Amino acid sequence: MTPALDRIRVGSAPDSWGVWFPDDPQQVPWERFLDEVAEAGYSWIELGPYGYLPTDPARLTDEVGKRKLKVSAGTVFTSLHRGPAVWESTWEHVSQVAALTRAMDAGHLVVIPSFWRDDKTAEIIEPPELTAEQWTHLTEGMERLGHEVRETYGLDIVVHPHADTHIDTEEHVERFLDATDSGLVGLCLDTGHYAYCGGDSVKLIETYGERIGYLHLKQVDPEILADVVRGGVPFGPAVQRGVMCEPPAGVPALEPVLAAAQGLGVDLFAIVEQDMYPCPPDKPLPIAVRTRAFLRSCGA
Repeated sequence: MTPALDRIRVGSAPDSWGVWFPDDPQQVPWERFLDEVAEAGYSWIELGPYGYLPTDPARLTDEVGKRKLKVSAGTVFTSLHRGPAVWESTWEHVSQVAALTRAMDAGHLVVIPSFWRDDKTAEIIEPPELTAEQWTHLTEGMERLGHEVRETYGLDIVVHPHADTHIDTEEHVERFLDATDSGLVGLCLDTGHYAYCGGDSVKLIETYGERIGYLHLKQVDPEILADVVRGGVPFGPAVQRGVMCEPPAGVPALEPVLAAAQGLGVDLFAIVEQDMYPCPPDKPLPIAVRTRAFLRSCGA
């Protein structure tokens, strides 16, 4: 008998339907995403890129409610390592997303650091390593963001380590956590991105458990990843090669990750995010159905 993971709240996100942008001809319409995520058996969703789902709170409340869905989080992109000069433009973007997230009764804002490589052209825009001064800007900026978001919107920020950003590898993630206040800045552990960058999710949960505020569940295909690493392939093209694969076909194994998360003794969202941009419109639903069944077999 699989032990019940009663502290884990499973959901999915537009990302699992191939949605990376607010508006893109290669993406399914938002109504179809909502219909299918409900049909697949999920009850929690994220907002995805701001502007993909309706941004009018009354309309969005109606649309998710009639499908018996609830929102767990919104997502923002930030480049706080660039220092105080970017604060106002960052806050303008964060405020939009945070206001809608709050209106949907969600409690979290997932914060993704900016890419050092362009996600469409793969051109290197900035050095992959930050200077000491940029690290200070990043950590102090995230603490300020955590404080302001909580004071203004009552939300907790969870920072998402991500491939091709400055918070990616085990070394960078630990450096970031060690330099930030646990009372202001939590972590969204994305199992796929962390494995993509060489990290061990179970070890991170066991070492920095009090910092884990949120989970994204995904897996990488180890063979495709090995090719990607060997060839220095950027993240966008790597996704098009299928580097993020359907569980349980890849790594890390999700059963020990979920067991470690359950062992923290706190309620945690675990949102399935299988990066698939672009993808054929009929591909996501069958994968989502199988993934939900797999997670149920794990006790979640």
